[in-house]
Amino acid sequence: MRNLILALGVLVGGSMAAAQDYSFEVATLKQNKSGERGGGIRRLPGGRVTVTNMPARGLVTFAYQLGQWQLIGGPGWLADERFDITAKIEGNPEWEGPGSGKPDPIQVAMRKLLVERFSLNVHTEMRDLDAYALVMVKPGTPGPALKRSPTDCKALAEQLRQGKQPAGGPPMVDGIMPCSIMGRIGQLAFDGFPMSQAATSFVGQAGRPVVDRTNLSGNWQFLMRFAQERPQGLPAGPEAEKIAEAAANPDLRRSSPHCRSSSA
Repeated sequence: MRNLILALGVLVGGSMAAAQDYSFEVATLKQNKSGERGGGIRRLPGGRVTVTNMPARGLVTFAYQLGQWQLIGGPGWLADERFDITAKIEGNPEWEGPGSGKPDPIQVAMRKLLVERFSLNVHTEMRDLDAYALVMVKPGTPGPALKRSPTDCKALAEQLRQGKQPAGGPPMVDGIMPCSIMGRIGQLAFDGFPMSQAATSFVGQAGRPVVDRTNLSGNWQFLMRFAQERPQGLPAGPEAEKIAEAAANPDLRRSSPHCRSSSA
């Protein structure tokens, strides 16, 4: 199996805090050579998890709760080679769900798996980076499309852990799946997370770090549509709305500060 030596760029106060020790009691990892697009991670009852067609880079950013911009260095195959994982976490531990601020046992266990299978080695370092800031158009006044999340993610996480929710999660409501962040071409559906996570979700479109300066507490919900270039080879669909219109709906905008980050 390949070896990885990486630097992980983490904003000060970010996700590298010490977490309780979790591990997979059984796990299989194999390379996916299907050549298909897309992939994902599914949580299943009983502490089980399946990963399908995920690049190694995606496994690292998932395990350490990082944006793509925070992962520095690594070999070329990190983004190109994809993997499947079937695993079960030891003890089926409880978790309060996304947005709780508590470490996700599956992510912590994934870190140990990457060390075991790839000899992953990470370190931290400080870097200055240009960044966008996510701010309110009218401070303290969210727009009509930016709403406080009505979802009890802790209860949903516990139902899934006990097998009382469908494996695919609860049904969508108005195009939004509860307690999830789902992106597709020209659209981002967001529910059950704080605005700091929304800022991280915009990094791919922004092309640089995005820092939350909204001063909004709690967990939020929105459905954003925007104009996005379609990857080459994908069929054209309905024309997306202009990004300016979409950004006006939740009453958020971006500014361009400079941020100090550390790399781990």
